[in-house]
Amino acid sequence: MTRTNVMNGALILPGKANAEIGPLFVSDDRIDTVGRADPHGETLDATDLIVAPGIIDLGVFATDKPAFRFGGITRAALMPDQSPAHDDPATIRFAGRKGKPDFWVHPLAAATKGLDGQHMAEIALMKEAGARGVATGRHWIADSGIMLRLMRYCEMLDLPLFVHSEDAGLTGSAVATSGANATLLGLASASAAAEMLSIQRDLVLAEESGVHIHFRQVTTARGLDLIRVAKAKGVRVTCGITPAHLFLSDTALTGFRTFARLSPPLRSEDDRLACIAAIADGTIDVLSSGHDPRGPEDKRLPFADAAPGMAGAETLLALSLNLVRDGHISMGRMFELLATTPGRILGVNAGEIAEGMEADLIFIDPETPWQVDSDKMAAMAGNTPFDKLPVQGRVRKMMKGGRIL
Repeated sequence: MTRTNVMNGALILPGKANAEIGPLFVSDDRIDTVGRADPHGETLDATDLIVAPGIIDLGVFATDKPAFRFGGITRAALMPDQSPAHDDPATIRFAGRKGKPDFWVHPLAAATKGLDGQHMAEIALMKEAGARGVATGRHWIADSGIMLRLMRYCEMLDLPLFVHSEDAGLTGSAVATSGANATLLGLASASAAAEMLSIQRDLVLAEESGVHIHFRQVTTARGLDLIRVAKAKGVRVTCGITPAHLFLSDTALTGFRTFARLSPPLRSEDDRLACIAAIADGTIDVLSSGHDPRGPEDKRLPFADAAPGMAGAETLLALSLNLVRDGHISMGRMFELLATTPGRILGVNAGEIAEGMEADLIFIDPETPWQVDSDKMAAMAGNTPFDKLPVQGRVRKMMKGGRIL
């Protein structure tokens, strides 16, 4: 048994806007007491560091432990878009064991077989194998009848449903959002209304079924307006976003930079500002990395042929801290977005510093400057749209299940 007193750190506590300096006692793999030390425990000095719950990254596409450790991520919900797709109990069981003991993967079950959008997978069996939710993957399920049956089944099994929100009938082969920038670059584009239309249909079905629906990324003003209305009506809905859609607009496509080829694509500046406002007013519930490392074989191609995705795990924390520095959210609210709400959606006993919670902690120096460098990243690939950006904030230590990594 390990007995550790974390001393002199600035603790991120539930319901508190700002960090508070105080002791924390960890016994074995759990947080035993907050605000009181144990005379028999060893001491871990956290002077000048923020002590926060480990980040729970909601919706990654690869188990990339070096990148997760660099970014302070102690758990991640793994999307079913794998090879093969996670559409049976065996693949779910294997994925859940992959990161242990120093990292926990929470696999999401494929909603349909092979993620084909047509034939429901064996969701109940995958829940028994360890799935913490169900996901439609990178695509929207166009058949409303299948989607409603899926939602009713998820509601019966008490599993959250993660959905991708782009009406494929409108997006087709588009690689950018319609607007002046896409026109100037000559890129195939689609209206941002594709997101709003898909959200609108899924909200109607979610209200009908009672399912907890999580829109993995909502990136447009009209989509966010629909989420606000649904929440006011009492629909069980949450939504997330990545830093790319908070800090970049479609102007980042200039020069045909394939690292900025994302799904959903980058939006207009007006939509970007609407996303910042939605973070501030509480409409957006989750900040995630969208971590999807892609090597040269996927990215060093003509823009339309390049695969979408970015390596986001290493930059998630540092970019989120910009929201605090710019006065949009408090430090406490930031960790609600990064850890507490994701933990609650997944139904895990982690994501906040409270007695009885698992001792997944990160120790942060929020002022340490560094520069994002795609050539030096710990990730499987360095496909970040934030290459060469100066940032601040580094994880200095991590504790997983009470053990210092």
